[in-house]
Formats: sequence, structure tokens, C-alpha cells
Amino acid sequence: MPAKWLLSAARIAFFDVAGPLVTYSVLRSAGEGAVTSLVVSGAFPALGVIAGIVARRRADVIGILVLAGIALGAVLGVVSHSARLVLVEGSVPVAAFGLVFLGSLLARRPLMFRFALEFMGPDSPKGREFEGLWQYGGFRRAFRNLTAVWGLAYLMEAVARIVIVQHASVGVAVTITKVMPLAVTAALAAWTVAYSLYQKRKGARLAAASQRSEVPGTAAS
Repeated sequence: MPAKWLLSAARIAFFDVAGPLVTYSVLRSAGEGAVTSLVVSGAFPALGVIAGIVARRRADVIGILVLAGIALGAVLGVVSHSARLVLVEGSVPVAAFGLVFLGSLLARRPLMFRFALEFMGPDSPKGREFEGLWQYGGFRRAFRNLTAVWGLAYLMEAVARIVIVQHASVGVAVTITKVMPLAVTAALAAWTVAYSLYQKRKGARLAAASQRSEVPGTAAS
């Protein structure tokens, strides 16, 4: 599994960050306009999404949203000749992700729980054990909290992208909007691990306290 994570991280670093930034810089240095440079550099994230779809042999909602956002930004940029409109497209899939996370709170099981179960494998022994924990109120509350935080963070990122694009130079905005998703995701992942460990320790303490109370004479000692 670590090898799979490293491969995924390398793919993201190349297609979503290094490729677009280097291409944009090279084209601008060669005298190309900002809109053309942005549209061409946007091919890298699109290729990354397509490569992922081919590898998994199926399309997913996230990939489709990203491709739609890239296409929308390219069309708006070409028609309006505005580099800022090309950059704003990145806010579309990010905001959509946030809304999907928050919307899943209304479903029977929130998105973060579904992601965790899919990662473990729903048909594996560990996955079945994990799914069985849904009966506990504290477990359900923890995953709803996780989902809410991820959803709100994505919405905040979308707003931040728009503000940056509107107030920073195009070159600065390109760099920030390419690096920002990695920074936000890394921060959310670190918080998720810390929160999960906290909830695990809390659950262990409650279980130990419950066992002690069931032993005659222990609670009174």
C-alpha cells in the first residue's frame, strides 16, 4: 500500500503541479499570451484524470467534475480572452466536492465513512468489522464530524481561490492555485489522523471504564 500511495503522490505532483507550472512558465518565456499558456498547461491535469480513469477502468464523479472544470475554464478563457476566468475554473470542482461532502451528511452514511470502508474493502474481514462499528453513536458522530470538516474546508478553499485570482497577478495566482490543493489536502489528512487517534483513545477509555463498572466492587474502590 505505501508503494501505491507514493505512485499516486508522484502522479499528482507531476500532472497537477510540476507539469502545469513548468509548461506555463516556458510558454510565457517564449512570448505566448497568458490565456494560451494557461489553456495548454491545463492539459496536464486533464491527462492525469484520464490516466486515472484508464488505470481504474471506470470513471468517477470527481474525475468527471475536474475534466468539466478544465474544459469550462478553457472555453471561457478562449471566448473572453481572460486569464482570470481560466484560473477561476479550479474553484468549480473544489466547491462541488465540498457540497457533495456536506450533502452526504443527509444520507444514511456520510462520505468519509464510505471512503474509509472502500479503502479497507467492504468484503474483507477488516472491512466487515469496521462496518459493524456503525452501530455505536460515538463512531457515527466522529465520521459525521470528519465529513463536515472536509466539506467546509473545500468550500473555504474554493472561496480562497477566487479571492486570490481576483487580487493577485496571474503568475502568482497560477502558482498558489496549483500548490493550494496539496497543502489543503495534506492539512486535512494530518487533522484526520490526529482526530481519529483521539477518538480511538477516547473509545478505549470509555470501554475500559465500562468494564471496570461491571466488575463487582471495582466502581466503589
